[in-house]
Amino acid sequence: MLKRIFLALSILLIGGPAALSAPIPNRDCLDCHDDKDLTKKDASGKAVSLCVEKKKFNASVHAKKLCVDCHTDVTEAPHPEKWVAKRPSCTACHEEQSKSYGASVHGESQAGGNHAAARCVDCHTTHEVQSPRSAASALFYTRQAATCGKCHPKVAADYQRSVHGTTLAAGVREAPTCTDCHNEHKIERLKGAATLRIAEQVCGRCHASEQLATRFNLPAGRMATFTESFHGLAARLGSTRAANCASCHGWHDVLPSSDPASRIHASNLPTTCGACHPGIGTRLAQEPLRIHAALGATDGNHWLVSLVAHFYIVLIILLIGGMVAHNLLDYVVKVRAHLREARETGLPRFSAAIRAQHIAMMVLFIVLAYTGFVHRYPDAFLSWPFRALPHGNAIRSQIHRICGWTMLALLVIHAIGMLGTQAGRKALKDLMPQPRDIKDVWARLMANLGRGEAPADHPRFDYVEKSEYWALVWGSVVMALTGAMMIFTEAVLRLLPKFWLDVAQVVHYYEALLATLAILVWHLYAVVFDPRFYPMNTAWLTGKRLPPQPVGEAVKEENSEAQNPRS
Repeated sequence: MLKRIFLALSILLIGGPAALSAPIPNRDCLDCHDDKDLTKKDASGKAVSLCVEKKKFNASVHAKKLCVDCHTDVTEAPHPEKWVAKRPSCTACHEEQSKSYGASVHGESQAGGNHAAARCVDCHTTHEVQSPRSAASALFYTRQAATCGKCHPKVAADYQRSVHGTTLAAGVREAPTCTDCHNEHKIERLKGAATLRIAEQVCGRCHASEQLATRFNLPAGRMATFTESFHGLAARLGSTRAANCASCHGWHDVLPSSDPASRIHASNLPTTCGACHPGIGTRLAQEPLRIHAALGATDGNHWLVSLVAHFYIVLIILLIGGMVAHNLLDYVVKVRAHLREARETGLPRFSAAIRAQHIAMMVLFIVLAYTGFVHRYPDAFLSWPFRALPHGNAIRSQIHRICGWTMLALLVIHAIGMLGTQAGRKALKDLMPQPRDIKDVWARLMANLGRGEAPADHPRFDYVEKSEYWALVWGSVVMALTGAMMIFTEAVLRLLPKFWLDVAQVVHYYEALLATLAILVWHLYAVVFDPRFYPMNTAWLTGKRLPPQPVGEAVKEENSEAQNPRS
């Protein structure tokens, strides 16, 4: 035991100081490396400077870091003879940036074996790294072109003489520089990128901005007119060959159309457009080409284009408006005749109270569906009235809740009428599902497939009407319960786990969607578009309905009249 203690103390006394010694301080490194004449030869025999200027390092963002934080393989200062340092990695401190770099054109090129591709130090420098917001940084917006130009000299030269480069040189920070278009660490090769992406996410970030257009007196609506053009429409439909902004304006050498060197100068348009449309001719150079003029707009178009557009607008208004007026008048007259016939000869169907309930429920359902879907899809076109109103969402919410409570009150009144009156109980009995309903469904299906006779008319309510009624009852109860849960959120959360509130929201939305689709697909067909009742089943207005006439009988009657005109 004593031997073990003695051995441990010996190790601590002899090896402990070395093991517990502090990391190598920066002054020990800079004693040698702060020497402008300190160099070494690389594999090709070229002299490489090993100088780290103390003043520049202390002014960098890494001034408080130790040299060995990056050069982790350094354990002695001075270094052993013939010792070769490993290349430091930035990943330990800059993991996200390194990941983005790995997915960039530079990172992929490095991974593919091209060690000449740019690395972190090629852009950020080595020991004098500055914040990109600092004017001393190699990545400050006024110096980016020069930094990138070390590897891309022609691109840098093109950019510096472009409208973007000259504007930036004039002190306008909003003018784009390299990373504004190509991103920062995940540098992208935009040549070959999708047309719509170039337009929307690269050029459109500035040229779709109303604020920038106003501030710098740029032509407005460039993105909108491009997306509405032939090229833009093709791109929106997924074409990868349609021209994008750079196809016409160039990539780095973007110049104003007044510059004779510009690709969109009148004299160069045959060549620019001819790249995609060979043999397009020289007439493009003889008159201004209005690519960005809106279709038929007075501003930017030839007077004849605008005249033809306005002629057609007036023609469409007059012709289609006349057609609408003719058909509306014809429809009103025929519906009035249909209603008159139903009142005189129709079969009794609904009382005045039931008709009033139906009309009230119809109005409430439409308002509830509209205000509910506006809440779910606030950016949809039909949501614009509430977007335009001050406090529009609060107004929408109040309308929705008032209609919801009114619908609930209407259901209670209906239930009292159905259960508390003799006529209501009789109607409720007739609405109950019967075995005959299943047989009628099957008979209707077979008849429509040409394999049997259609079922006879039900004395009062058929399977379609019964399914609609009970679906309404079920849906109304579900919507009332889930709606109440969302209104009284605090009470629900005091009594139930939070996921029940989430369940209520899901059920409320999908039940509303189901009910709306059922009305559009099932109910409207049964009462409007079914040829036996068209233009509508009049019972909801008159309380009476005409007996449904089988379509086959109507055809026979028409044929008979055609063959016997005197009859």
